[in-house]
Amino acid sequence: MTEPVITREAIDAYAAAHSSPESKLLEKVANETRTSMGGHLMMVGPVEGRLLQLLVRLSGARQVLEIGTFTGYSALWMAAALPPDGSIVTCEVDPQTAAIARRHFGSSPWAEQIRLRVGPALETLATLEGPFDLVFLDADKENYRNYYEAVLPLLAEDGLIAVDNVLWSGRVLDDSDDSPATRAIVEFNDFVRHDPRVECVMLTVRDGLTLLRRATAAELGVRATHAG
Repeated sequence: MTEPVITREAIDAYAAAHSSPESKLLEKVANETRTSMGGHLMMVGPVEGRLLQLLVRLSGARQVLEIGTFTGYSALWMAAALPPDGSIVTCEVDPQTAAIARRHFGSSPWAEQIRLRVGPALETLATLEGPFDLVFLDADKENYRNYYEAVLPLLAEDGLIAVDNVLWSGRVLDDSDDSPATRAIVEFNDFVRHDPRVECVMLTVRDGLTLLRRATAAELGVRATHAG
């Protein structure tokens, strides 16, 4: 697979070169993923990984939830920013990639803080209580709306949801693309943009990243007043 292209390749390379680099451990995970899994497209790059890490650090998140572990690259980025009493629950449906992630987690300094749950994510989510300070969604696109509805009640009052691949290599602009994944992303993007329960911003980082926070009761009241 190749990386999604939504910006100029030279600009992406410049951004990566002028961001703090990934650690040796993360470099090892990335290299193994590219060579053995052929899954570079399914793995966040170092710029997005660094952004996720900064979101954890700046928000002071203690409890993180990830939907879509893959080989563990993004979870390790986020785990590095957790406080000593913090933890991350990461969900993966594929036992093969989960085994790779588990091996890398075990050799990391954050082995005791990462809990890998293998199985359909919606089933796992039904067993979790929360609250989670940060949720990273990067799984099968057809279920994005279902995951979103499942995690919103688990989100801390000041929590943040980060949703990956929302630009889908630019295919969101192709009205002739009726593939299930593309339609699901387009419909999800339209839905959250108009969902009064949250406020959101879509960023053109790598393949697109939407950040969402829950609207407060006061904000909901103001919106209802203006709507009336």
